[in-house]
Amino acid sequence: MRVVAAMSGGVDSAVAAARAVEAGHDVTGVHLALSRNPASYRSGARGCCTIEDSNDARRAADVIGIPFYVWDMSAEFHDDVVVDFMDEYAAGRTPNPCLRCNEKIKFAAVLDRALALGFDAVATGHYAQLRTGADGLVELHRAGDTAKDQSYVLGVLDQSQLAHSLFPLGDSEKPAVRREAAERGLLVADKPDSTDICFVADGDNTGWLAEKLGDRAPNHGGDIVDDATGEVLGRHTGTYGYTIGQRKGLRIGRPAPDGKPRFVLDIEPVSGTVRVGPRAGLRVDALRADRPRWCGAAPSPGAPMACTVQLRAHGAEHRAELRVDDDGEGTQTVHVDLLDPAEGIAPGQAVVVYDGTRVVGSATIAATVRATATATSATAAAGAAR
Repeated sequence: MRVVAAMSGGVDSAVAAARAVEAGHDVTGVHLALSRNPASYRSGARGCCTIEDSNDARRAADVIGIPFYVWDMSAEFHDDVVVDFMDEYAAGRTPNPCLRCNEKIKFAAVLDRALALGFDAVATGHYAQLRTGADGLVELHRAGDTAKDQSYVLGVLDQSQLAHSLFPLGDSEKPAVRREAAERGLLVADKPDSTDICFVADGDNTGWLAEKLGDRAPNHGGDIVDDATGEVLGRHTGTYGYTIGQRKGLRIGRPAPDGKPRFVLDIEPVSGTVRVGPRAGLRVDALRADRPRWCGAAPSPGAPMACTVQLRAHGAEHRAELRVDDDGEGTQTVHVDLLDPAEGIAPGQAVVVYDGTRVVGSATIAATVRATATATSATAAAGAAR
C-alpha cells in the first residue's frame, strides 16, 4: 500500500513509520504544520508541532530513507481545534483538544488529502490495535500496553477512517519502542513525550483564554458561591478560568466550616457564577451525551447495552449501562448510567464506550447527574439548558 506516515517529531511516530516501511509499504513521511507562527506554540520537546519538531521529523525520515513533506494544516487546525477550544470554555464546558485534533485534523483533513493524492492509508504512532471483526468491519481495540493505551482519543474515528488507518505500535510497550528507535539510529529515541496543550505556549490556559477571548468571553467576573447555602465566598475574573473538579486557585477567603477543601461543582457562564462544595458533590452516577460517533455499527436505539466507559484520556474504566435515543431525523442522544460512580466529570469531555477491549464509539458529555442528594442540582440543570 501507499502510506502516509504522520510524523510529529516524536519517537512513536518515527518508529511507526519505520515499521510501515519494513511491512512492505511505500511510505511517505508527512509533518503537519499547525501554526503559521510556530514560535507561538509550546516548545522544548513538549509539543508536537513546533519548528524543532518538524526538524526532528525530517531527520527521522532521512534515517528511515523515505520522502518527507510538510503539510500546512494551520487554517484547519485553527478553525476546528483552537476555536472549538475557546468556544467550549466560554460556554462553561471542558474540551479535549487532542481528541478534536484526531477527529478533525489527523484522521479527517489529512486522510482526505492523502486519499485524494492516491495514498491508501495513514499510519500514526498511536498505541491502539485494529482487528477485523466477524462481520467484516474494522474494529478499534485497546493497545497491548495498557499504560500507553490511546484508544480513548481515537474513539471519534468512524469505519471509513479506521479502514484507512495503520497503528504499527499497537502491540508494543513504550520502553521497547525507545530501544528500537535507538537501534535504528533515530535521534528522537530519548525525546520526552509531548504533554499539555500544544497551542498554549506557556501552559497558562486561563491567561491564554483571557487574551484570546477578549470581548467574546461570557463574563469577566462573578461570584464564587457555596452550592449548598448560596453564600458568596469570593469573586473570580472569568468563568472560563475554571473547570469542574478544580480545587486550586479558587480565591476563597476562608476555609469551609469542616476544614475540608472545596471543589468547583458547577459553572454558570450566563450569570457568571462558580459553585463550589465538598468533594462528595463531584460524584456522578449518570450522564447524557450528544454528537456520538460510532467506530462500527451503532447500538440499537432504545435497547440497553452493558458496557464500560472511559471518561478521561488516562482515567479508569467504569461499568455502565448505555441507551441510545434516536429522534428519527439523524440526531442521537446517549444516556449512560454508571454502575461505578465517577468523580469530577464535566460537560464537554468525551465519554468513550467499550465492549471489552473494543471501542464502540464516543460522544460529548452534555450533562451529568450527581450521585448525592443534590442529584439534579446545578450541574445537570446547566448542562441540560446548553
